[in-house]
Amino acid sequence: MLEQLPVFAQRPGHHRFSLGSIGLFLALVLSAATSLRGASRVLAIWGTVLALPEAAPSWYTGRLWLLRVGYYKLTRPKEHASDWVWIIDHTVQMGVQKCLVILGVRLSALPPPGTCLRHEHVEPIALYPVQKSNGEVVYQQLTQAVAHTGVPREILSDGGSDLQAGVAQFRQAHPETSAIYDIKHKTALVLKHELAEEPLWQAFTQQAAQTKQRVQQTSLAFLAPPAQRRKARYMNVDILIRWGDNLLRYVEQRHGAESAALAPEQLAEHYGWIMDFRDALRSWGELVHIVAAVEQFVRTQGLYRGCHWALEPALGPLTHTERGRQISQQLLAFVQAESAKAAPQERLLGSSEVIESVFGKLKRLEQHQAHSGFTGLLLTVGAMVSETTQAVIHKALETVPTTQVRQWCQQHLGPSVQAQRQQAFRPLQQAEEKRPQFQLAA
Repeated sequence: MLEQLPVFAQRPGHHRFSLGSIGLFLALVLSAATSLRGASRVLAIWGTVLALPEAAPSWYTGRLWLLRVGYYKLTRPKEHASDWVWIIDHTVQMGVQKCLVILGVRLSALPPPGTCLRHEHVEPIALYPVQKSNGEVVYQQLTQAVAHTGVPREILSDGGSDLQAGVAQFRQAHPETSAIYDIKHKTALVLKHELAEEPLWQAFTQQAAQTKQRVQQTSLAFLAPPAQRRKARYMNVDILIRWGDNLLRYVEQRHGAESAALAPEQLAEHYGWIMDFRDALRSWGELVHIVAAVEQFVRTQGLYRGCHWALEPALGPLTHTERGRQISQQLLAFVQAESAKAAPQERLLGSSEVIESVFGKLKRLEQHQAHSGFTGLLLTVGAMVSETTQAVIHKALETVPTTQVRQWCQQHLGPSVQAQRQQAFRPLQQAEEKRPQFQLAA
């Protein structure tokens, strides 16, 4: 039985729940994509089925555990070294506030070549929520973060204007730091430059958007195109192009139309337009394959001197047209330029996908709260990364009181959009409640 395991008999000081139950709750939220309320309910069901003597924690209790672990990881001392990599980016929500997030990993601790960087490999270095950001603000934030790790060897970012200006100013003071541009944002920029002004691409995306509106409530919905993002659209064009290629083959072969109870004329009416893009889809598909190969190489191999020579043979079989050759050469030149910033025998990081993944996990955890501006759940960024062992949980709950977490939230976040809304409407509600509900006729 679970209660016989040592971890379920051990309790942090002044806690009624065992380390085992706390660890299970956090694992459900951080590793199993369970909501706070869902994790509480899972433990309640589990306790009932197994007749456990320990009650299930409420979702709010679990939320406080999460914040305390996040705060502990964020504020615990980091080893000062000259080989730190900072991965930086802004996350924004409703309102004017934005937060600079800095995650860190030492070059000596990078996973071996062929392996992607994961959440457990990186440490939370800093969270800096601000009302207004520009290059000077970012520079001050980076300078402040030096106290945690020392001057980093590399700063990796998506090249946003604020970040770019702040990093450039930081490098003037610390020329030993290299600034690296994230490979995913570079390839998206290349695709945008190649496709944005192409009339055929504009026609294709417009047809796809119109078709989605027409068929999403019909029997043809199973063929509907994916939703197109308004922001960062060119970071996801591969999904739309892959859909177009699959649809083209489906329409050409009429495969499965009878089993889906679709008349050929019905299919042609709503999806026949895809035939006009046969050659274009082949050309776009070539670009997507080249881009994917470059991203995968940088993501798993990193950037080291001469690495473009190792990448070039992988692009050869994917390149069939002059357009593809130009894109290959452009990306190879970028990889060569970025990898030249590495010292001999040094491997730098070239992909910031780990911080994008953390932001996605944060938004999933916040759910509807993401529409209320930043809340204390911002601290869960610290809990999401690095290893969350039983020892870490125990140390966090022993050393970080709830009052400390609340003080951090009050100092750095202030009232959320939802709290401001409630404060603004409360006098109106109170006035409404005082109004007589019945008026006697004269």
